[in-house]
Amino acid sequence: MPVRVLIVDDSQFFQSRLKDIISQHPRLEVVGVASNGQQGVELARSLKPDVITMDFEMPVMDGVTAVRTIMAERPLPILMFSSLTYEGARITLDALAAGAVDFIPKDFAEVSRNSVVLKQKLHERLLTLAGGAASGAPASSARRPSEPAKPQDIDFTRQPTPAELKPRPRKSYAKPSLVVIGASTGGPVALTEVLSSLPANFSVPVLLVQHMPENFTRAFAERLNKQCALEVREAVDGDLIKPGLALLAPGGKQMMIDRRGVVKILPDDERVNYKPSLDITFGAAANAYSDRVLGVVLTGMGSDGCKGAGLLKQRGAQIWAQDKDSCVIYGMPMAVARENLTDRVLSLKDIGPALAAEVR
Repeated sequence: MPVRVLIVDDSQFFQSRLKDIISQHPRLEVVGVASNGQQGVELARSLKPDVITMDFEMPVMDGVTAVRTIMAERPLPILMFSSLTYEGARITLDALAAGAVDFIPKDFAEVSRNSVVLKQKLHERLLTLAGGAASGAPASSARRPSEPAKPQDIDFTRQPTPAELKPRPRKSYAKPSLVVIGASTGGPVALTEVLSSLPANFSVPVLLVQHMPENFTRAFAERLNKQCALEVREAVDGDLIKPGLALLAPGGKQMMIDRRGVVKILPDDERVNYKPSLDITFGAAANAYSDRVLGVVLTGMGSDGCKGAGLLKQRGAQIWAQDKDSCVIYGMPMAVARENLTDRVLSLKDIGPALAAEVR
């Protein structure tokens, strides 16, 4: 059975282009098109799609209100199309908080030129969110060690065995001097949950890596700072880490840390798939803080963080992962579980309190 998709967008151009792009995949079927949020709510009731694409600025009813209404009536995966502006980022974060699962930047130029990259991204995202991810290629032994892990390197069709999911036996670890947390799909809500459980006097610096484009991370850091007792802000080059401060890696760039506790923000590198990348921040933390790092891998598609977690384990550091049941997408945590890198597997609601207890 194909995945049934409902398109909600007030632009006839976007409606037409999205329908054409989505319909090119044999496992996706567009079952309806709505021109505003109210129509979207009504068609969601009558058509019962598997997944919805949602614009945010529409007449009659905006996208955020539509998401909130749909999630209250019949929850299902909703993929937002978001403006690349700072204001668009703020609205997208509102939509994610209302229940949308993920977002894709709304780039008219990319849609107009029939971008292959956009088509692949949209197909993959819709299939994954609907629970019918396309079979990922097995991990390629030909991939160079320096290359980042990519979503297709995880076979979403094979579930981990009980032995793979079993955490490592608990042992004595050095008290953490740094906590590094990474996430992708579902991460904004997950990070909010974790950080809101931490006290203002949390005694260990925190680095955050969330897969987001430029402009979005600044808005997300500001939102977290308002919602959490911890101080949270977007990292800038030269920042000094300190207790009670969480620094969020800026979108489109990479975040590293040195032994003095100085943050380095590196420009975009086309060879790296994720910007920011948890693998890179984990690797830098392993070099700088060795076994005094506590790494946490939250919900997300793909396997970013797995290689970096391996480096941390080589140095004797701890790795925690979110459990399958509380993940929006069980990809990144599954990757570290498969490699037997996890010391603790925790439900999302338990991660924040466990962190607070660990560094007490």
